[in-house]
Parts: sequence; structure tokens; C-alpha cells
Amino acid sequence: MKPRLNFYGQAPELIKAVVTLNKAVDECGLEKSLLHLIKLRASQINGCSFCVEMHSREARADGETEQRLYLVSAWKESPLFTDRERAAFAWVEAVTRIAEAGVADELYEKTLQHFSAEELTKLTVATGMINIWNRLCVSFHAVHPMPAANAA
Repeated sequence: MKPRLNFYGQAPELIKAVVTLNKAVDECGLEKSLLHLIKLRASQINGCSFCVEMHSREARADGETEQRLYLVSAWKESPLFTDRERAAFAWVEAVTRIAEAGVADELYEKTLQHFSAEELTKLTVATGMINIWNRLCVSFHAVHPMPAANAA
């Protein structure tokens, strides 16, 4: 896939603000492993191969197992995730797909069993953050960091 444009160069001040918010999310106090997993899950939902590859690679570098990374897309059927991680995945899926059904009261209450109100706010901002990156990368065909399968 050919890149459409370099969004960093087209709106540098705005992208600088996005990068600043991204840094704040990464340093917000939520577990680094959880942030990797939710970024990966949202990127899978949004079909962002650039971000799926990047967040898988970063998670692996920070000690995440291959098996858990493979099963993020099938987290509901996998026994490898904690209740807190499952609650995060459910929340991230609902927030990422917010136009489909909103975020149900039942999910909100269930998520609060695993996250404080402050943590849930941070989780929601983190979800919004990865959705911004996904939309930029998918819309503008971000250059994938790995060689294309059909490259000579």
C-alpha cells in the first residue's frame, strides 16, 4: 500500500499535541502491559496493521508472551487474561465501537469493579488516544515498518 501523505509534516503543531497527549497516556499510571494490550485490541478492531505490528512488537519487548499477544483478538475465549484485563478489553471494545451501541450502564458498572473512577477515565483517554493514531495511520496509509510480503 502506498502512503497517501506524511501527516506529521502536514499539521506539525497538531501532531505535536497528539504526541504530548500520547506521552501523558503512557505515563498515566496504568500498567504498561495493560496499555499495550488495549492499544493492540483497538488497533485490531480498527484494522490498523501499522499499529497492530508496533504494539505487538513493543509489548513483546516489554515481556509480553507470544501466546497472549496471539489471543488478544479472542480474549473472550482465552483463559490467559485477568479479570481486570477482560474488563479493560470489554470497555475498549465498547468505546472504540461507540457509534454502534454506546456504552451500556451494565458495562460501566462491571468495569468499575476492576478500575477506580480515575483509572477508568485514564483507560478511556488511552482508548481515545489509540483510536486517533489508528485513524491517522489507516486514513493516510502509514508506512508499515515491516517489508511488504510481495516486495522483490
